[in-house]
Amino acid sequence: MTSQQPLLNPPARGWRRALPGPDDVPEAAPGLFLKAPNHVDDVYLELPRHYLDMRGLVCWLSLGNIFLTLWLMSSAFPIGDDLSGSLMAIGTALISVWGVSIGLKLDASPPRDLPLRFNRLRRKIYAYEFEPIWWNPFTRWSVRAVSYDWDNVRAEAWSQGGATGGGVYYSKSGVVLSVVKPGTNEVIDRFQLRAKANDEGAWAYICTYMQKGPQALPPSKWKPRDWNNEPTVNPALIFAPKVKWPQVMDVESRTAPSEQQARVLE
Repeated sequence: MTSQQPLLNPPARGWRRALPGPDDVPEAAPGLFLKAPNHVDDVYLELPRHYLDMRGLVCWLSLGNIFLTLWLMSSAFPIGDDLSGSLMAIGTALISVWGVSIGLKLDASPPRDLPLRFNRLRRKIYAYEFEPIWWNPFTRWSVRAVSYDWDNVRAEAWSQGGATGGGVYYSKSGVVLSVVKPGTNEVIDRFQLRAKANDEGAWAYICTYMQKGPQALPPSKWKPRDWNNEPTVNPALIFAPKVKWPQVMDVESRTAPSEQQARVLE
């Protein structure tokens, strides 16, 4: 059942409502938006996620910023005998270097995919997460792979909006998956579902798979893609790292438990 008040501590940022739990009947129609699962069978389901929707665009914008900075330094703030002009030129250059570095790293550092795996026989979820450090483009931005029990996963719908300096209103929404400490509503981890315009349908798709298996899922008109090895001329994807699960977690997330483990799960 859904709730009109936040149940989790803390609630998701921009909390709108709680969605049905992992064993509840989904409210939305199960379905994915403009994508197919990376993999689905009787053992596990893997869904793709992307940190940025338009990879490569930020790279070109960052390169354009370099030319803009060079123009400003040579014309608007020329370095010479004028101390204030020299300081403005140096400051502009430093800010530009920082901004360009952030843009290039934000576009090229996220892995090609950030998959979520759901093993219905082990009743576990596996997430491949990217962790940027926004203010420091000169350090290593890392990824982490985590696993949690399916019974401790909760879903919350969120929405955020605002206005730009030009008065243009924008809004965005989605579903965040929260992991709670067993037997409590205390959140210990969160990750975005990132299914674009059909996040609630994607959550229903996941719950339907975990509850009833792949035979209960609607057929997808989209073909799965090998994000790790897909040919591309996109500079951001060329330099983006490939997905590489820890070996033990990779095997565990794709296989059924042993008979002894299965008896414990029952």
